[in-house]
Amino acid sequence: MSIDFFKPLAFESFLESLEKSPSLLGNQIQAYIEGEDFPNLEQVQIAIFGVVENRKDTKAPHAYFDFTAIRKEFYQLHSGNWDIQIADLGDIMSGDSVEDTYFAVKSVVFELLKQNVIPVILGGSQDLAYAQYRAYDDYGSMVNYVNVDSRFDLGNTEEDITSCSFVGKMVVNEPYNLFNYSNVGYQTYFNSQEEIGLLEKLYFDAYRLGEVGQNIAVVEPVFRNANMVTIDITSIEASVLGANNLKPNGFNGREICAIARYAGISDELSSFGLYHLDYLVNSENSAKLVSQILWYFLEGVTYRKNENSLASKENFLKYQVPVNDDVLIFYKSNFSGRWWIEIPYSANFNNKLEKHTLLPCTYQDYEEACNQNIPERWWKARRKNEL
Repeated sequence: MSIDFFKPLAFESFLESLEKSPSLLGNQIQAYIEGEDFPNLEQVQIAIFGVVENRKDTKAPHAYFDFTAIRKEFYQLHSGNWDIQIADLGDIMSGDSVEDTYFAVKSVVFELLKQNVIPVILGGSQDLAYAQYRAYDDYGSMVNYVNVDSRFDLGNTEEDITSCSFVGKMVVNEPYNLFNYSNVGYQTYFNSQEEIGLLEKLYFDAYRLGEVGQNIAVVEPVFRNANMVTIDITSIEASVLGANNLKPNGFNGREICAIARYAGISDELSSFGLYHLDYLVNSENSAKLVSQILWYFLEGVTYRKNENSLASKENFLKYQVPVNDDVLIFYKSNFSGRWWIEIPYSANFNNKLEKHTLLPCTYQDYEEACNQNIPERWWKARRKNEL
């Protein structure tokens, strides 16, 4: 990996002032500090880095920003009962062009993925998620992408990419690696009926803010199968962030931290991004919340169960449920109590999709099948495979 992409951190005095407690994250993270060597990633599981770029966001409130306040709050948190190695690589600064920044992000994420290191991106505008996604191009497998956002971000794909159209670019631009897109927390009045209709036509998933707020566990299976997760920080309500320039409705602090933990605990997840952090400049409360979001993501990674495989079938109970002309096959883990449903494939399906034969689901999906109703997630997944 080229360290030339990174600007080292410049807060040695802060690190020196940390209480010398071995449980403080600031005393455990390998940070790229000015005048010191770049972290050795050989034993690292998670690598954090910032990206100072927001030129594709026409509403960006600040041309320049940094993540110092977030890092200071994060470094002062105590770690949990964890056994993971974390590195902070510093920041990728904006290039001469936005495309230069995209290239740097894609290259860094690709190299980290090759080393089985999970990149955690602190970003400016969310179009950077497109570069994060493109890092998967050479992996030969499809991508399940979950976006926590009040908007779908499909936008106008005939125009240049923006922070409101990057998902549309993922859909229409080659190579076509996007198997499924799931939006968590959309607010209907921010999305046109045409976009809602297009999402349904593509058999993508969308969960309204109110639905998730009533039962946050409904989205746990969505994250369980995700390869890539991003959170638009503006999906959190403004009063929680202490930022009056953002949306009045959104997730509260407990909900967004639970979502981050769902993302971390996913056995399939290999990259994670927090975007639009440039909106939070001079908001002390928001820096504290973002640091806690990161903390819960790390805790989730620590408690991964490696259950997205039936290699040890004795650890699962198998249920066969006849529904009309189909027999739906469910699996329940004896270890965690979580559920999966098997998706049948035709002989001519794309081999890239083999690993998606098991689809995470809920006990309610099993109950629905027992009541002779096809679960929506099973139907959508099967339709996508038949296209």
